[in-house]
Amino acid sequence: MKTSTAVLTLASTRVALHAASFLAHNWILAPYTAPWLLGDGHPQSIALTFDDGPDPISTPLLLDLLDANDIKATFFVLGEMVDRQPGLARDILARGHELGTHGYWHKNHLIRSARSIRYDLARALATIETATGTRPTWYRPPYGVVTRADLTAAHAEGLRLVLWGTWGRDWRRQASPVSVMADLRSRFHPGVTILLHDSDCTSYPGSFQATLQALPQLIDLARSQRLTFATLSNHGI
Repeated sequence: MKTSTAVLTLASTRVALHAASFLAHNWILAPYTAPWLLGDGHPQSIALTFDDGPDPISTPLLLDLLDANDIKATFFVLGEMVDRQPGLARDILARGHELGTHGYWHKNHLIRSARSIRYDLARALATIETATGTRPTWYRPPYGVVTRADLTAAHAEGLRLVLWGTWGRDWRRQASPVSVMADLRSRFHPGVTILLHDSDCTSYPGSFQATLQALPQLIDLARSQRLTFATLSNHGI
């Protein structure tokens, strides 16, 4: 009984410590506590980023649309998805885009130990480097949850952490091109970093269609304000 109590206490303490870090560093509170995480860059550009790929169905469609509009983006890939689609990860780079890491598994770091977070990140980096010969510079933890362990692991691996300034909430069942654009517009501004998804592997099935259909409207919005699209490394953050 004492052993069980001790284990529960340890688990509760771990969650509490992660929670304390989460409250200091997450997308909702970042404008007030850690504005550097939002990825604001040059006022003449915006950075378009995608999470959760590469996906054999949706990623090529988005890549073709970006190519047609001469737009370069940053793709925060999942290690397990790269393991399944190494050729597609290489294709993203071959088309002039940039790879960041979203970790190996898409699991909330608030309920993971520091050791498992370090392992997850190291495995993701090794997977991406083996598949593409390129080591990412950027790191975005799943769900935008940045714990103390994430900060430590990212520093140890020489990675730069970045979340986003606005997103389309395109992962939802209710997502549509109209809702995606409404959400993007709510915090859209020159220099913003934008989050969309090029895969529905952790989202509602088929939700990528809303992203695909909203993207031309986003391009029109940016160009109406004479803003250019940049990868994060060219965004001046």
